[in-house]
Amino acid sequence: DVLQRLLGIVRRRWNRLAESLRGSIRTTGAFAWRSLQPLFTTLHNGLRFFIQHSPKRVMDSEAQSPDKDTDVLAENGCTLALDFPDKPTSNLEAPSVKWLLETSTDPEVFLAAASLVPQVDWPLDLDVSDLLHQLYDVLMSCVGFHGHIVPSLKEKASACTMALSHLHCGRVLQAHSGHDEFHGHGTGDHQAFLQMELWSMGVDNARVLATAMKLCLPDDGNEISLSWFPSHLYDCPDSFPEWLSHSLPYHFVTGQVDEVVENLAIAVLSKLLSPLSSPSPSNQIIANCTLLACVMIGVQFDKKDIARVDKSSALPQLTQSLLTHFQKALWACGDGGDLEKDSTGVTRRAWRLLDVICLMLEPAEQYYIPSSHIMQNLDTCRKIYSRVRSSGEQYPWASLNALLHALRFALTAGQLSRDPAQVWYNQYLPEADPHSPEDFDWLVDYLDYMYSYDKEVAYDILLLLDVMEVRCSPAKQYQFIQSLIACMDSDMPSHLRHVALRAAHRAREVIASVDAIDDAELRDRILTEFPPAILTAVCSQPGATPINDDDPDRDLHYNRDLCYLELVFTLAGNSHWHPHLSGDHINWCISMIANCSFSSHAFYLAGILLRITPEQLSVTSLDSMTGQQWWDLMQSAWLYANDIIDDEQCFEFLPILVEGTKRFIQITSKYSLEDLIRDVNSVLDALERRDSEQGEGDGVAVAVKELRSAASDMLEKSVNSEGFF
Repeated sequence: DVLQRLLGIVRRRWNRLAESLRGSIRTTGAFAWRSLQPLFTTLHNGLRFFIQHSPKRVMDSEAQSPDKDTDVLAENGCTLALDFPDKPTSNLEAPSVKWLLETSTDPEVFLAAASLVPQVDWPLDLDVSDLLHQLYDVLMSCVGFHGHIVPSLKEKASACTMALSHLHCGRVLQAHSGHDEFHGHGTGDHQAFLQMELWSMGVDNARVLATAMKLCLPDDGNEISLSWFPSHLYDCPDSFPEWLSHSLPYHFVTGQVDEVVENLAIAVLSKLLSPLSSPSPSNQIIANCTLLACVMIGVQFDKKDIARVDKSSALPQLTQSLLTHFQKALWACGDGGDLEKDSTGVTRRAWRLLDVICLMLEPAEQYYIPSSHIMQNLDTCRKIYSRVRSSGEQYPWASLNALLHALRFALTAGQLSRDPAQVWYNQYLPEADPHSPEDFDWLVDYLDYMYSYDKEVAYDILLLLDVMEVRCSPAKQYQFIQSLIACMDSDMPSHLRHVALRAAHRAREVIASVDAIDDAELRDRILTEFPPAILTAVCSQPGATPINDDDPDRDLHYNRDLCYLELVFTLAGNSHWHPHLSGDHINWCISMIANCSFSSHAFYLAGILLRITPEQLSVTSLDSMTGQQWWDLMQSAWLYANDIIDDEQCFEFLPILVEGTKRFIQITSKYSLEDLIRDVNSVLDALERRDSEQGEGDGVAVAVKELRSAASDMLEKSVNSEGFF
């Protein structure tokens, strides 16, 4: 890239010269062409030769084997060696850039080379002392008599400022601890930077210089205030926070860090990774940010790996290391109340990284192994919640903010997708620590506290409870059901309504046993309020036209509708629910029949209608169903019964399905009878296996065999008769 850019400049210069030598001075032009063309070829070949034959190699005496286990961490002083190939300096671009800066007299070539300095890898053993001196002198030459940058030299001054600061950071990293006079003026670096600060360089250049100067404070020097820095970061060009993500780790490694630098680091991570400011950050930016976060919480790296500009190839190692160590540091934080006792600063920084940790892990989830410590992560959340409840503050916003980010981290560490489109698909956690329903009572309380204030937090809580298959303790069941009803309200966003429906589906057996609630008033409230809520969760505005096929509230959605039908089917197993499920639910189920003939939905639809309708004779919607529609529904139910009768509710429904099928079998055809007998035989085989494994199923099998006998008799009569159905 460097050669292409610089050779392009040479070609443009050559073409411009060639044009100027044509015409009236054709003879002179021909002579110049013959004389200068070899020079162009020599320069072209010389640059290539320089890169290929430079004897230096990138060799750091502190380099270690790249196969270190990422679990061996800062607590025992080990260094995490990243899997970067060891490149000889002859294969790097830095030596050619250095040579061009030191030898070129062409202003355009010099500017191009200076701009490339922060974009290429500079080996720590490559001596750049003279180059730093030169860049300083060039920068001084851009300053006019009154200390202002000459307007025509602003671009050159900016390129030199960034190049000088970038190289200076690398030199400090190589030589820490201790300070040297890298600029070669007989004064320390700090004094040189102070001199540059006196010039009117412009805001952006001043910020670059201030960051570099922070690295070279003398032991007895005054602190440099950067308090204005993070708050104005969003006003800077994108290249500046990108450079900070690379250079800020130097501050933490060399110990030149304070609260202001920590604030700046957090602001940089947020700026570069926030979806609002950077919708699609590159892997290089994610890797730089991840290494910065790792360094902040005590992970140690080889210096040459920190100095590498593009760390994207090590993203798997970096993300796994960040997850492992951040997790441990977070556990040590407790509820965040004693962070000042941390002498290393690791737990305090981990606490501060809570705001941005998921911005690094979520886009890189394919690179790390899901955490199996979800209960420990949730225990940290529980401690924070307990602190919120006991603080006595009317608005404990800081602790609540930490809690919501800690909860999000628990989801992200387990690689649980927050994508609303994934709500209907089963997600699995790595094997977690044992837990009881009472372990989640605090989470039910948190849901009740937050659903009206923060819909995204409520979404996270319900997603977590669903994936962990949490069953609420008896003391929290009514509170949980009331929260589900509230979250399925038509005013709630679709993704919250849907995850609430999913959570209700997970708890459907507990909710179905509503008669177990002793308090009659509470029981009646659930019976009255829950059925309309689950219908609203499926269709918040009946009759509304879907925006497109991806609309989560569209009329047909296979997994959403299956979740709804399984829930209502389970409720229908308890007669206490029947009066409350008739009407709107019956109408909705009937509207689904035409599109559910070839799916397991048909089994649940048959179960709902056959269980509820005998007792609800006033349900007029059923009058629209013909006998053929009933038969088609029964036949489809048998087609899929074999796949789902392991479910206890489905198993118990089979005798009712037998009776419903007998009621409409008289209108069927010979071919439908053959299909029915085949499907019934499959169900009987499954029942026999169930009986042999669990010692049950024999009674249900008797009823199913009666249906097979009835269907076989009808088929035999149809074959023997002269006319078929």
